[in-house]
Amino acid sequence: MREDVYQKAVELRHELHRHPELSNEETMTKKRLMDFLKENAPNLELHDRGKWFYAAYRSDVPKAKTIAFRADFDAIPVLDDIDTPYKSQNPGVGHKCGHDGHSAALAGFAAEVSQRGADNNVIFIFQHAEEIGDGAKYCQVVLAEEGVDEIYGYHNSAGFEKNLVVVKAGINNCASEGMEISFTGSPAHASQPEKGKNPALAVCSIVQAIPDMIAPGRYKGLVLCTVIQIDVGERAFGCSASKGKLLLTLRAENEPELVDLQKEIEELAAAEAKKYGLGIEFTYHDVFPETRSWEEGVEKVKAACDALGFPWFERPGFQRGSEDFGYFTKEVPGAYFIVGNGVDAPPIHTVKFDYPDNQIRIVGDIFGQLAGIRK
Repeated sequence: MREDVYQKAVELRHELHRHPELSNEETMTKKRLMDFLKENAPNLELHDRGKWFYAAYRSDVPKAKTIAFRADFDAIPVLDDIDTPYKSQNPGVGHKCGHDGHSAALAGFAAEVSQRGADNNVIFIFQHAEEIGDGAKYCQVVLAEEGVDEIYGYHNSAGFEKNLVVVKAGINNCASEGMEISFTGSPAHASQPEKGKNPALAVCSIVQAIPDMIAPGRYKGLVLCTVIQIDVGERAFGCSASKGKLLLTLRAENEPELVDLQKEIEELAAAEAKKYGLGIEFTYHDVFPETRSWEEGVEKVKAACDALGFPWFERPGFQRGSEDFGYFTKEVPGAYFIVGNGVDAPPIHTVKFDYPDNQIRIVGDIFGQLAGIRK
């Protein structure tokens, strides 16, 4: 990435960091990114799609491939406790996952393609609401609309050597979902609980059954069920509880096994509701697919790193955390990679985390190699 473009992308990253916005609220963020492209990438088409947008470069090469690149731009509700001039000005909200850097890197790369050209058509997807699994499922429509052949995305991560590019063919991230089970009974005086319908025992039965449901050997891959919240009754010692909620996060290496676990919990919960005469309702939140990388795409990322002199590592395992990039790779071949922040760097989603600016250049150069950017 040329120095002038890199410096502008860093300034953009700091500006976005200073004004973080939560998922589905990224109004200023989206506008600033679009303005940056209007100013620095005049040869691209801009397509405003409401909460998100994409830019398109049309190559002059006959029968060129169409390659897409995606960056997310939402922040999270975590305090930004870093001592920098660009510290968050939105109390309790911060770019603590590095999406400011992801989108600045894609914007800088887009400026480079606009200025230098490429041998492929290039689609730049700027996506909202990754943190809650709500963005990519809307943005994926552009893949069919633009006839995308391949798609690439990336994330920064602590726990790996600084600037090390980490790849893996197959499963990269677990599928997950937030499961909310709501029970409705009927109230009674605490001295006569038999006259009401209390959901407490139903909730307890489900919680106690979880260890057996996810016991080793029941599934081919990793399957987890984490209790997030138990909310039964009110703080009123004279009243027997009549309402209850149980919030769980289900997570699985293989998405079909998450579906199996969900069905098993639903069946148990329905049986418990019937046993105690309760109404029941299921709702789901923050639904993420499994994220898989296409083997040929991973090889292309490796080749790009080799051409640029960047070190890479193919990790043997996968990340338990989820990533909605999987919505894209369900539709077209794609690959997802990580760039290390440093083994001892502050982890993402913590108050001291700050995206390393130098990754903007690294990622922009890898994307450029994949896109066939011209010298």
